[in-house]
Amino acid sequence: MASSLLSTPSRTLAPAPAPAGLRGRAPAQAHLPRGVALGPRRSRALRVRASVAIEKETPESEPPPTFLREDGQGAGSGSVRARFEAMIRRVQGEVCAALEEADGGGARFVEDVWSRPGGGGGISRVLQDGRVFEKAGVNVSVVYGVMPPDAYRAAKGEAGKNGAAAADGQKPGPVPFFAAGISSVLHPKNPFAPTLHFNYRYFETDASKDAPGAPRQWWFGGGTDLTPSYIIEEDVKHFHSVQKQACDKFDPSFHPRFKKWCDDYFYIKHRNERRGLGGIFFDDLNDYDQEMLLNFATECADSVLPAYIPIVERRKDTPFNEEHKAWQQLRRGRYVEFNLVYDRGTTFGLKTGGRIESILVSLPLTARWEYDHKPEEGTEEWKLLDACINPKDWI
Repeated sequence: MASSLLSTPSRTLAPAPAPAGLRGRAPAQAHLPRGVALGPRRSRALRVRASVAIEKETPESEPPPTFLREDGQGAGSGSVRARFEAMIRRVQGEVCAALEEADGGGARFVEDVWSRPGGGGGISRVLQDGRVFEKAGVNVSVVYGVMPPDAYRAAKGEAGKNGAAAADGQKPGPVPFFAAGISSVLHPKNPFAPTLHFNYRYFETDASKDAPGAPRQWWFGGGTDLTPSYIIEEDVKHFHSVQKQACDKFDPSFHPRFKKWCDDYFYIKHRNERRGLGGIFFDDLNDYDQEMLLNFATECADSVLPAYIPIVERRKDTPFNEEHKAWQQLRRGRYVEFNLVYDRGTTFGLKTGGRIESILVSLPLTARWEYDHKPEEGTEEWKLLDACINPKDWI
C-alpha cells in the first residue's frame, strides 16, 4: 500500500503547482503508468515533476463532510465522484469498527485528518500493538492535480492523436485529474492469522483548456489479496470463494482474469515467488458501463469483511511457538521487500518526497531476514513457499 490513496495507481501523476513560496511535499500517489518503461526521456520527465512543489497538507481536527471541491465538477451527491467518496468513507468506518471488535483488547484506531487548500484531503486510521493486530492501517484520500500531456498520452497509448496537439499547433497543457481511493493493510500477531491488503480507487481526467480535443477519461482499479504464513486450506478457500462470488455477480470472466492479474502483480522477481496466495487485482477498468463498475468496486470493498473476519476469528487464538513466529517474520520480510522494491506507488512516493507516514503504513512493526534460509522440503513452511512459487486455483 503506497499511500492513503492508491497502492498501485496506474498513471504517472504530477501534482498541481503550489502558490509561490509555499513549501510542500509531492504526493505519495504519484507514480508510473502500468506497463510503461522508464527510458531516458521519461526519466528526465520524472525528475522534473519530482521537483514541483505542491500545496502542503493542512491538519484538520475532524473529517469534513466531503473532500470534494465545490466547483461543480462532480461534486453533486449523485455524481460518481461523490458516490465513490461516500462509499470509501463508509467502508473505512465499517472496517475499523470490525477490526476493533475483533481485536478485543481495547485498542483503538488513531486518526489523522488533513486537507489541501486547492481541494482534496484524506483520513489515515492506524491501530498498533493491539491484542490481535500488530498493525492495521485503513486510509482514504481524495486528490486533485494535473497530469503532464506526455504522460497522459503514454499511459493511454494515444501519442500523435486524440488531442496530442492543439488545433493551432501549440503543445497541449497539463491534463487535470481527480482520484479517490481506500487502501488498507492488516498485520495480525498470530502466525496462523494471515495478513490482508485491499485497495479500491477511482480516477478521472478532464481535457486541458488549451487542448479541447483531448478525450475525457475515467477508470477503476483495486483488489484484495491474502498473505498467510501457513496454508490452512479452509481459510484460503473461503477467502477466494468470497472474491469469486463478488466477481461472478457482474461477469463470470472477472474472477479468473483478475486472479491471474493478482498473481502476476505481486511477484517478487529477485525471489522468484509471489508475496502471498493472491486474490483479485484489476486496473484501468473502463470497458464496461460506468455505473456497473461503480457497483462492482463497491461490492468488492464490501466483500472485505466477510472474506477476512471469519478467518481472523478462527485463528487469532491458535497456539504457536517460536519457530512459527520466526517463519512469520521471514514472510513479513518478503512483504517488506515487495513493497519497498517493486510496489510502484511506494517507490515513487519515496523518491518524490510523499507523505511518509501514509506511504509506509503498509509495513509491519516487525520483520526478519536470515541468510540463505530454506525450509525443509515437505514441511508446512515449504508448502507455503511452494504455493507462492507455483500459484494454484484454490476453488
